[in-house]
Amino acid sequence: MRHPLRQTLSLMPAMLFALVLGLSAGGARAAEEARIEAFLETTGFDVALESIRLSADSAPAMLGLQADAFGSEWSRLVREVFDTELMHGMAREILSETLSDELLDHANAFYASDLGQRLVAVENDSHMEEDDGLKSEAGASILKGLERLDSPRLALLERLNEASDTEDNAVRAIQEVQLRFLVAAAGAGVIELQMEAPDLREALKLQEPDMRERIAANALSNAAYTYQAFSDAELRRYAEALEHRKMQRVYELMNAVQYEIMANRFEAVAARLAGMQPSQDL
Repeated sequence: MRHPLRQTLSLMPAMLFALVLGLSAGGARAAEEARIEAFLETTGFDVALESIRLSADSAPAMLGLQADAFGSEWSRLVREVFDTELMHGMAREILSETLSDELLDHANAFYASDLGQRLVAVENDSHMEEDDGLKSEAGASILKGLERLDSPRLALLERLNEASDTEDNAVRAIQEVQLRFLVAAAGAGVIELQMEAPDLREALKLQEPDMRERIAANALSNAAYTYQAFSDAELRRYAEALEHRKMQRVYELMNAVQYEIMANRFEAVAARLAGMQPSQDL
């Protein structure tokens, strides 16, 4: 029989090796999280994620309710469900599994440039600016001026939106968020759906042409307002950067992450609404 002390000592190298591996893995994870967080900040994606909470007031409207009907409870729910650090954590986790170093470095190289950082600054402001009508009106006014002048800038703005796939992504995302929210609300007993999920999906698709038209118009107006301080040459450089195949993949991933987090948080809202208001038919 081996002496207990000698047996313990004989295990020390293996235990130390396992400990070193654990510390190494933990350090690698921390480094990866820090790298992804830096990417979120450099590209402005952190603010885009935070702005998801601004869409929260549309949730009750999907159920035929008004957010102010819940009083201060609604503000508390939004603050808790759309917690910034929680959403950042979700984004870090997904991107760490899907965003390669090559793509991350490519996006950082552009957005860390002087032009990139100026673009991020105005995009961040635009994301967090609640549209009280003045922003839309200002954008629409700029567009009318460009149309009167037959300005080539109009085509540049359309090129920017097309490069970031704004319209197609937004349409698919809105449909998916609505579907998942309504199904989750029905599952929580908040509403009673009168159709199955596949039929509901088809019903939402019927709204697609009108939705697509409104999204395209809003996106163009928003771009005109957001980038009004940039020259045509700078917008052309931005469009070329967005059209690069690597940046296309980066945007594909970021859009997927943003809409998955939005749908996930709306599902969480549905679960919480069950305790805040009585059930009703939809």
